[in-house]
Amino acid sequence: MEHEGRQERRADRRWQGALCWLACVGFWWSAGALAQPVAAPVAAATAPAPAPALALVQQSRGRLDDADTLLGLTTEGAILYGQDAVKLTGYQYCSQAVALAEQGEFRQSLRAASKALHLAQANDDPELLGRALRDLAIVFSYAGQLDKAAQFANEALAVPVQDAGQVAGPARKVLGDVQMRQGEAAAAVRSYEAALPLSSPRYRPLVEASLANALIATGDTARAAALLAQIAPPQDDALALQLHRTRASLLLAQGHPQQARAAYAELAAMRGGTDTGYYRIWALEGMARSDLMLGNRTAAAQALQQALLQLDGVRARFRSDEFKMGLFSDLQGLFEQTVALETELGNPAGAFEASERSRSRALLDAVRGRASAAAQSLEQPLALATLQQTLRADERIVQFHTLPDALLVWVVSPDAIAAHRIAVGRDALVSVVEAFRDAIIQGRRGAVGAADQLGTLLIEPLGLAPGLRLVMVPHGALHYLPFQALRVRDQYLIERNPVSVVPSASIAARLAAAGAGAPADLVAFGNPRIADEYDLPGAEREVGTLAGLFPRHQLFVGAAATKEAFAQAAGRAAVLHVAAHAQADLVDPLYSRVLLAGVPGQPPAPTQFLEAHEILDMDLRGTALVTLSACESGLGKVAQGDEVLGFTRSFLSAGSGSLIASLWPVSDDATAVLMGTLYQALAQGQDVQQAMRAGQLAVLAEPRMSHPFFWAPFNLIGNWRLRFGAADRQALAAAIP
Repeated sequence: MEHEGRQERRADRRWQGALCWLACVGFWWSAGALAQPVAAPVAAATAPAPAPALALVQQSRGRLDDADTLLGLTTEGAILYGQDAVKLTGYQYCSQAVALAEQGEFRQSLRAASKALHLAQANDDPELLGRALRDLAIVFSYAGQLDKAAQFANEALAVPVQDAGQVAGPARKVLGDVQMRQGEAAAAVRSYEAALPLSSPRYRPLVEASLANALIATGDTARAAALLAQIAPPQDDALALQLHRTRASLLLAQGHPQQARAAYAELAAMRGGTDTGYYRIWALEGMARSDLMLGNRTAAAQALQQALLQLDGVRARFRSDEFKMGLFSDLQGLFEQTVALETELGNPAGAFEASERSRSRALLDAVRGRASAAAQSLEQPLALATLQQTLRADERIVQFHTLPDALLVWVVSPDAIAAHRIAVGRDALVSVVEAFRDAIIQGRRGAVGAADQLGTLLIEPLGLAPGLRLVMVPHGALHYLPFQALRVRDQYLIERNPVSVVPSASIAARLAAAGAGAPADLVAFGNPRIADEYDLPGAEREVGTLAGLFPRHQLFVGAAATKEAFAQAAGRAAVLHVAAHAQADLVDPLYSRVLLAGVPGQPPAPTQFLEAHEILDMDLRGTALVTLSACESGLGKVAQGDEVLGFTRSFLSAGSGSLIASLWPVSDDATAVLMGTLYQALAQGQDVQQAMRAGQLAVLAEPRMSHPFFWAPFNLIGNWRLRFGAADRQALAAAIP
């Protein structure tokens, strides 16, 4: 929950709290039946947000526009450079930035490049400035921030440098890479052509390979073949394997599936050092595409399943070769093909298990070897039959998977799996989800009508009976959707069913099987002291009130709410509550951060930030429930085909069983009602899913807070069966007024 704005008590207290910039990215209604939301039959609850709240929306969007700009990165670079004990030259920082980008350490790469940027401007060095801007373009391209990648590439091209091979060639190639990923292959061909004469001899083969792939994408197979024929045999093993893959793709594009399949089979048998297993995956994927062209769908499905199994033997790490070569063959595309094909073949279990594998693999790729063995064990996908054995008669797992042209949904019960196909493509789904969130956050009258339409689209076709306990497994943009706020037959889903969410069904099963009991101990952090402009008096009151509900508690507020205190105390209690500022990192979600206390009177420094990747190194196995009352806490990056990566997965991977996080900011009043009701329900013996439902319904029952803005932002993630032991329930009941 964001607590900005609590310092000023507005006349209308229903809309207290600043709206976080990530939650407020605005999209207008533009997709199909959802284009005209029906006005809600509610008066005061759906009144438009007052002017102060709307102004905060504009400020939030402005902060989003200002994130990672040239000025911001230069300023950050100056601060970081001043903190370095050992100071490097600007060119050494550039080398460091490139190496970190190659490893997939995007935020660290940006920090190194920002130091080079600072030194270039401080010393009026255009050569260094051009290289720093080039490196920024490369890392934003790798991170999928395509608009920023193009922006910095163009800024690099505008710098007058003597060595064009070091700056202009790579910058032009980045522009081509961006265009390829945006589906503009013809424009990419022109950019790669412009990069060729500007590229150094060492860099030129990469540009040629990217150009060949772009030509194949445009259908100019004759020119692609001529270009591939004149590329000298590379010395680099990875480049040699990638070029072989490109030649096989060319055969497929030329309409020779039998020859292409033979070429892919040859690739599968080739050896390329530590990357052999990785390229075998792409060989199997190519064999599957060849089989599809040959009309053998069963063989294609078998090849894809073999490719997925091959992933288990490949060390999960970032692969920059895909980006260097202009291929961009995201591994999620492999899962997507498998899910779609198994669905077409009428095998819902195979499609479901492929979807499940995509979620566990994505986390391992994201943490890049930083997760513990226990975390990786948590992520291993379970077979459908094993998963079903963990479910009770009244529980249903509802798993989603977005495809370009449809949304697939599986409803899993203890003895069956039902598959559904909803005719809404990925892009349209993104638009309607973000528009729905925007309507809620701004308190629009149409939010309730839109909830009816989304419920009709996404929930009603599933035939879920009232009273069933629902465990939602979102995918893609659905991680930003408050399922509890969807409406079915004139009722909010939360009125019909208890609802929680999980990153994957396998994680849900393991967390639920780990045990339900927990002691009622609390560690809480509130209003960390940073600077006057960061003061959060409402957060301090929040944790103080919460402490009164727990007979055993430890509070860290103000100057005591430090990063060091968090590291020492976080795993000591079953319940951990954090009320503070938070920021999501769109470049590298594992660098999303909570701001904790530092030196009074000084601006926040990186050493004060609790970053998501640092949580992975903590032992939180004794923490049953984490509540993040911080703006953007539940929001990370929606990777292609995967879930939000950030604090959610970090806390679960570190050992915590359940997590409550906000999708947007909420008011003081709503939080007080929700949390008070939730802990009263826990004291009465209800599990956390039932208790969360009770809290949300209590806020919804208040006429002045019946709009979803007030009661729907909090998601319960993880072990929905968690409850406190009998003795602790009695202690809680005695403490709660």
